[in-house]
Amino acid sequence: MKKKWISVLATAVLTMGLLAGCGSSEETGAPEESSQDSEAAQDGGADAGEAAEDEGSADAKGTITVAATSVPHAEILEAAKPILAEQGWSLEVTEFQDYVQPNEVVEAGDMDANYFQHTPYLDSFNEEKGTHLVNVGEIHYEPLGIYPGTISDLSAIEDGAEVAIPNDTTNEARALLLLQDNGLITLKEGVGIEATVNDIAENPHNIKFNELEAAQVSRVLPEVAFVVLNGNYALEAGLNAQKDALAIETSDSEAAKTYVNIIVVKEGNEENEGVKALVDVLKSDEIKAFINDKYQGSVVPFEN
Repeated sequence: MKKKWISVLATAVLTMGLLAGCGSSEETGAPEESSQDSEAAQDGGADAGEAAEDEGSADAKGTITVAATSVPHAEILEAAKPILAEQGWSLEVTEFQDYVQPNEVVEAGDMDANYFQHTPYLDSFNEEKGTHLVNVGEIHYEPLGIYPGTISDLSAIEDGAEVAIPNDTTNEARALLLLQDNGLITLKEGVGIEATVNDIAENPHNIKFNELEAAQVSRVLPEVAFVVLNGNYALEAGLNAQKDALAIETSDSEAAKTYVNIIVVKEGNEENEGVKALVDVLKSDEIKAFINDKYQGSVVPFEN
């Protein structure tokens, strides 16, 4: 009887043990592991965690924030994103449709850099607005062009014809210099990149100048004889400097060198690691090839 009781008790203990084992399995949702498997899994997990931590610390360097006009600047920055990502940088681009706000957000410290302007415009902006912005890299230039409106031949210009030009200080001068180079007007000697319509010495065709904010110039194409457009706004209007312009700045001209588009930061941030990485990528052979292939001469990489 005693033996029978012991047998029953042993069976009950074994059954409870099995039930406890099933309960543990259901709770963890995984089969039991041997001590060797468990140790191996722990070691493997630790190694994977360390590898992930090492990879994260090597790859994730930070975010670069850039203000840019849409075409071609934002498009070029988009092409730079995957290259920067390979180096551990995330690039965030905010697009603007004017030439004022991109400088204001950088001056305020809201963004790391901007990409839309050339040095004469930057210098003029700093002087007029009291800002402290500096050039940290020359990337490309966009030949300024004279485009047909109601007249498709410069030599066919009529007396009193209307020509639309940008009204900001440096781009107006640039437009007037291009018109002078093509024999439509003559400027006072020595006015250079500070020229305005008040500096026109000779205007044999009595041209009437419609001075507009740069982004608005292309919108009056059907209303005026000619327009003088910045490269980025020409592209936005579906125009190509090489194919559609009646005259453009030549690649070896002083204007092309003077009006190269630059990366700009607030003074004191010239050594920002992310911005330096951005400039290096934008000067790379990959980005130069992208610019040449996509814009076919309407945008030209700057060669230092």
